[in-house]
Parts: sequence; structure tokens; C-alpha cells
Amino acid sequence: MNYRSIAQLSDRVLAWSRSLPRDIDLVVGIPRSGLLVANLIAVYRNIPLAELDGFLDGRVLATGYTKAGTLSSKGAEGEGERRFLDFPRKVLVVDDSVGSGRTLERVRARIEAAGLSHEVTYGAVYVAPDQEDSVDTYAEVLHFPRAFEWNVLNHKAIMHRAALDIDGVLCHDPRKSENDDGERYREFIRTARPLFIPDRKVGWLVTSRLERYRAETEAWLREHGVTYDELVMMPYPDRDTRMRMNTYGAHKAQVYRESGALLFIESELRQAVEIAELSGKDVLCIDTMQMVRPGGIPAARPAQALAPQNPKGLARRVAHQVLPEPAKSALRKARRNVRRAVRR
Repeated sequence: MNYRSIAQLSDRVLAWSRSLPRDIDLVVGIPRSGLLVANLIAVYRNIPLAELDGFLDGRVLATGYTKAGTLSSKGAEGEGERRFLDFPRKVLVVDDSVGSGRTLERVRARIEAAGLSHEVTYGAVYVAPDQEDSVDTYAEVLHFPRAFEWNVLNHKAIMHRAALDIDGVLCHDPRKSENDDGERYREFIRTARPLFIPDRKVGWLVTSRLERYRAETEAWLREHGVTYDELVMMPYPDRDTRMRMNTYGAHKAQVYRESGALLFIESELRQAVEIAELSGKDVLCIDTMQMVRPGGIPAARPAQALAPQNPKGLARRVAHQVLPEPAKSALRKARRNVRRAVRR
């Protein structure tokens, strides 16, 4: 999965903006992701900004300062004055990405049909390998499959092939006082506060909740309009058994590995790392919006710092989940021999 974060987008747009023509008068964003790009360019280049419909109506967005013949000191277009777009301008129309090119074709048709006197250039930050000629300028060729931090959770094609955790993703995690594996926990499930509710159908919901709570979980999902193809829960009889088995990451990784899912979305960074290791596939940590890849631990943000011993602990957990019992027994014996040798 080729993933780009907002921070990476900002860095790419900054570098790209330096290579754009210096005489651009206005940057226009194609809603809605293109507005993010257009705003960055407008800030970096200190030029006016417009969204597509406003541009077609001859309007630019208020900036809060006076620009001769353009905006009043209050940031609104001056009454009785000729507006900024009443004059022919050099305009850059941008989107975040071009995949099939259909969106850009529709935008180009609308602008051409408007019969404007402006000189319009079309650009995108990321373009698919066969779409370089559909724009006048671009920043990077990006292959599929791809996902962007700013729209991955609303992308129909990705969501339909994604596996999502429930607690920490769709709703808040239970507090310790609510996690009694009894009536308080059932009440938590019934009244859990939503976090991210997808407006697209999801392929798989994969949770560490026990199968015994399926009815309450399904009722909550219906209440909040979450649609999905499959809900996979843990088969253990009670919480104590689940905690003793300690297969949270392995449970999610197995479903992810055996499914046709393109992406797993997990809330906690440590578990995202474990799922990626065990499944051999990419995992998006929604808490930090980092893509975790098999074999690598991402640089954690300060609030989500990983403990220094985490890689060692992860290796042991992975070995415990995937190795057969004779191999695990041999490892335990080898560790005992090493400890004896050290003590001598």
C-alpha cells in the first residue's frame, strides 16, 4: 500500500510549489481534497485562493487583508469595484491526485463551458502512472494501491476491502470499571460513544469482543448505521480465558491474512505492529495515522512513544503465535542455557 500522510503531502507541495510558474495569479482547489492542496500552495506562494464553484462565479476566498482592486479591508470583495476575476488571470487548478482522470475531465469541461478569459493550468500532486499527460504539471507518480491520510476513511474502494477493529476505531474503548465481562460491559456496548463511523460499507469488522456479545454489538452497529459484510468476534467463553490465551493480535492477523482485505485499521500502535508482523500485510494505526509495514516499527509520535523493549517483546509474541510447540520448547531450552552460561 502506497500511503501518504498529510505531513508528506505538505512537504511534497512545498517542493512542488517552488517549481511552479512564478506568475500564477490564483490557485483553485477541486473539492474536496484539492482544497487542501490549493490552500497549501496559496499560503506558500502568498497568492489568492478559490474553490471551483466560486471561481466559475468570479469569486475568490476572503484573505483578511486589502489587495488593491480586489478585497476590502474586512476581507470581502469591495462594493463598486471591479473584482479580481473581472480581469484575465493566470490560474492553477489543482487536485490532490489523479487516478482514472474522470474527475479532472469533468472539471475541465465545466471550466471550458464557462467561456472564461483566464489562462488555466491543471495540476495534481499525485498522478497514476498512465495519467501524467492528463495534467500540465504534477509532483509525483504514485502507483496503486494507494491511500491518503486525508481521505482513507472515506474512500469507497478502500473501505469495502478494509478490516476494521471496533473498540478504539468505531467507538471509544471501555473504561476499566465498564470492562467487567458482565452487565456493566453489556451496558457499555449498548451506549458506547461513537468515534469514526464510516459512511461506506466495510468489508470486515474484526474485534477482540467475545462471541457472547454479538447481539449487543450488532444492535449498536445498526443503531449507528455501520454496514459491513462480516463481523468476526473471539470464540472464548469468557474474558479470563481470552486474557490467558492473549491472542488479540493473532486473532485479528489471522482474519486479515486469510481474507481478501487490502488494509487493516487498528487503534493501538503496539497491536498494529503485531498484526502487521503476523499477517505480513500493512496496518493503519488510526491513533497516530501511521502506516505500519511488516518487519518495521514506525517512528512513534511523542504521545504514542513505544517502550524501548518493544521490538524484543514483539519478537517473542510473534514466535509464540507462529512456531510449533517443539520449536518453542527448543527456544525456551536455549534461553535457559544462555542464562546459565551468563551466571557462570
